Amino acid sequence: MENEKINSKILKSNYIPTAEFYSQIIDSLQDYSIFTLDNEFVINSWSSGSTKIFGYEPDEIIGQHFDVIFTEEDIQNGIPQTEIQAALVEGRATDNRWHICKDRSIFYAYGLVFPLTGIDGEMLGYVKILRDLTERKKSEDAIKKYVKELEDLNTHKENVLAIVSHDLRSPLSGIIGTAEYLKTNLDRLESTKAKEMLDLLHKTAVDELNMLDNLVEWARIKYASEVFSPAKIELFDYAQKVFESLHDAAALNSINLRNEIGPNISVFADGKMLLSVFQNIISNAIKHSLPGGEIIVLAKIEAERVLIQIKDSGIGMSKDVQSKLFTPQMSTLSKARKDNKGAGIGLLLVKGFVEKNDGEIWVESVEGIGSSFYFTLPLEEPLHKIDSVDKIEFDERV
Repeated sequence: MENEKINSKILKSNYIPTAEFYSQIIDSLQDYSIFTLDNEFVINSWSSGSTKIFGYEPDEIIGQHFDVIFTEEDIQNGIPQTEIQAALVEGRATDNRWHICKDRSIFYAYGLVFPLTGIDGEMLGYVKILRDLTERKKSEDAIKKYVKELEDLNTHKENVLAIVSHDLRSPLSGIIGTAEYLKTNLDRLESTKAKEMLDLLHKTAVDELNMLDNLVEWARIKYASEVFSPAKIELFDYAQKVFESLHDAAALNSINLRNEIGPNISVFADGKMLLSVFQNIISNAIKHSLPGGEIIVLAKIEAERVLIQIKDSGIGMSKDVQSKLFTPQMSTLSKARKDNKGAGIGLLLVKGFVEKNDGEIWVESVEGIGSSFYFTLPLEEPLHKIDSVDKIEFDERV
């Protein structure tokens, strides 16, 4: 019996795992993609975990260059070659990046690659190991987005309070003061003077109401997302509606309005928000245009988006004004309000509406020549994909 125990220990100490044993272990790791490359970077083995993650069966992928799993952007930037060179220099290379599956979907993975050498030190190829971290990446991105939204919301609340206390309170004080003066001195005032003061009261009250309406709309996009109802809409028709509503204001200064949006160009957006975007930008363009000027609306399709341009031949803007145009700074809002330029909270509203519809907005302008406002909107309903711009480093032990 004692001899059998000794022989058992000897056998155990001398046991050498077979290739089949290691193959079974590798294939049992379903959450990992493990495959090997030859010296030409051609895939020559493929685990069952790789099939599960990438969707390729072994006979579909073996013999292909390992570039096939990288995004087009990474291939153009030479990432596969950089990864191999790092592995040769450092003995291993790690990264976190997006990879391409057989069905062209993408997943985010922690990757490790290291050289594979033989018994005599000869170079046999490389081993590549990937772990799918898409869900973790989504969680990281969701947390980042949530933190950013909280920061924006806090800034938004502060701006609303500042606007209420400055841009709404001050004109109301003027309205009350003028009304009290009329009430006290109406019998002694000439009719023409009284009419001038009433006209001023009416204009100030209308401006105040417009300001309040914009403020309510601005708050609505922040706090009442349930009213957001995007749909497929014809772009030409919405620009034309705004042109018709602003025709008289433009005609006063002989400003020509031209709708050059081509037929059958549609966007996926909220109709009310789109009307507000056109209304604000075009009405501002009218106020800043010189008599006899021209305002043109154009649109073109670029990839999966539509680029809209609203171009005027007005007074233009300095670089400093452009840099502050879409930021809620009280000095900018108050000055715009005082000068009746209409470029205060209205453009903050425009920016909020465009971004709510998954778009971007910017301006190009030259003083004395004119301005062009550009904004994008999705051509179809967006399939919101995770942003892969920020690289996230994970602990290699996870």
